[in-house]
Amino acid sequence: IVIDEEHDGAYKSDTSPKYHARETAIYRAKLCGASVVLGSATPSVEAYAHALNGEYQLWTLKKRAGNAILPNTQIVDLREEFKKGNRSIFSEELHKKITECLERKEQIMLFLNRRGFAGFVSCRACGQVIKCPHCDVTLTYHRNGKLRCHYCGHEEVFTKQCPICKSPHVAAFGLGTEKVEAALHQEFPAARVLRMDMDTTKRKHAHEEMLAAFAAGRADILLGTQMIVKGHDFPNVTLVGVIAADLSLNMDDYHCGERTFQLLTQAVGRSGRGNRPGQAVIQTYQPEHYSIQAAAVQDYKKFYKEEMGYRMLLDYPPAAHMMTVFGACQDKELLKNAMYYIEVFIRRVSPKEELHMIGPAAASVGKVKDVYRQVIHLKHRDICFLTAVREKLEKYIEINSGFRKIYIQFDMN
Repeated sequence: IVIDEEHDGAYKSDTSPKYHARETAIYRAKLCGASVVLGSATPSVEAYAHALNGEYQLWTLKKRAGNAILPNTQIVDLREEFKKGNRSIFSEELHKKITECLERKEQIMLFLNRRGFAGFVSCRACGQVIKCPHCDVTLTYHRNGKLRCHYCGHEEVFTKQCPICKSPHVAAFGLGTEKVEAALHQEFPAARVLRMDMDTTKRKHAHEEMLAAFAAGRADILLGTQMIVKGHDFPNVTLVGVIAADLSLNMDDYHCGERTFQLLTQAVGRSGRGNRPGQAVIQTYQPEHYSIQAAAVQDYKKFYKEEMGYRMLLDYPPAAHMMTVFGACQDKELLKNAMYYIEVFIRRVSPKEELHMIGPAAASVGKVKDVYRQVIHLKHRDICFLTAVREKLEKYIEINSGFRKIYIQFDMN
């Protein structure tokens, strides 16, 4: 069984049953004596830890395909750009390099991991942020004049009047791929631009058609979200620009440093894959962060050492095991009471000194499609301990009728 790009988050199911394709493949292979090959330029921290422990066998490719040279990568501090008075989406360095590439008839890839025109809409008078009525997230502004929820699909017309204070000073803030596309047309009017994100690839075969057009040289700049940075090989691409590296770095997830390193490394790796040398520019407000520093020089070992230091300090996988108890219900108070009783039961059946518990607390997105969500995180060095807690908790939930209207799910690691 071959699992390419084994680090990709898509291999972990986000619906019930919550399984990981990597673990499933390994178990399946054991049943019939088969082998599993995990391939990645940026292995997941868990897989690499297993390789160092001797559970997996580690094989390393030390050269790029065709002996290509790694791109020359530059990190641009956006704080310094602001001090210099640059209010553009593009730093001076990235703007200069895009201009030079266009003059040489070379291709460019620009990466921004957020679609839409602006991240959120808010009132400048009272500070009210326009949110989805069904989900606990802000609505994203799109150039067609619509506000859209990227969780449930809810749409409404953008009106320049605050629903709270009735002020007309309502504006869109933040950055999305649509806004970058508009800036490219303004700054480089002669450039042919392709935008590739969830909004432009909804039509069947649109994904393949865009990539084929770019490969055939019918576009100068390919702008997109993370779908453009994985596995593509365009020999004429000599410049990759990361518009805002901080978007993935500031997520409320202990994987955020790892995902940032993986995305940046994969993005930078799209440049200079042919005969011409490649360049990359990473724009960020945190140039000193270890994920960004390691990605710029493609140094996985340096990143892993730093990341594992934090994982060991905070008992996150693979330094320890973590089980998440996820609860969901349309009745907010019923869910709150149910999660409280689950917490009390877990504390009763587990020695305090052995178990590290976080929560109950609202999930990263506390409401989706009018359903409220809460989580409890349990961390322990022994996975068998967490499995025993889960089995006791399952029996407790089964015999108590108060949980019948609550959707309970368990997620390990």
